[in-house]
Amino acid sequence: MNLRRENLRMVGKLTVIVAGMFAFGYALVPLYQAICEFTGINVLAIGERGLSRPQVASNTQVDTSRTITVEFDANARGPWQFKPAQSSMQVHPGELVTVMYEFQNVQDRRMSAQAIPSYAPRQAAAHFNKLECFCFNEYTLAPGEKKEWPVVFVIDPKLSRDVTTITLSYTFFEVGSKTPPAPTAARKAEGQGAS
Repeated sequence: MNLRRENLRMVGKLTVIVAGMFAFGYALVPLYQAICEFTGINVLAIGERGLSRPQVASNTQVDTSRTITVEFDANARGPWQFKPAQSSMQVHPGELVTVMYEFQNVQDRRMSAQAIPSYAPRQAAAHFNKLECFCFNEYTLAPGEKKEWPVVFVIDPKLSRDVTTITLSYTFFEVGSKTPPAPTAARKAEGQGAS
């Protein structure tokens, strides 16, 4: 009788542990996002997908009294080519701007990938409003396929006057596949010796 009671207690404790582990796993994504937003690490795009149109539509004033340099950066995490059509441009806050990014799948297989944006300085992210961006969706490209994608954005005139340069950087990740490791010096040397 005593053994049965101990077994039931153990089952109860294990059930509580399993439920706690499930709750912790479920809370990880919002917890990660809150920590990233609080610390400023890996700010993926504050308000990126939740951007409401009325806020952008109400921003119709172009501030011609100042100019902001916007630098464009592209990082491809895998064997493909990804770059902005231009490296930088001068923009007035409130001005509607379009810039193109070029992408080519140089692999011999289909791939699905998605871009993740980041901003420098960090406070610029809240004032960099993208109306159209390839980073909103995942794309599948055939072997050798080339694409050009636009980014249409407006910089909010409320951006601090101290900010004169903003860097918009995209990292393109393959979705659903293991990304190959970066080549090491030893592998590079082997590759040079083989040619």
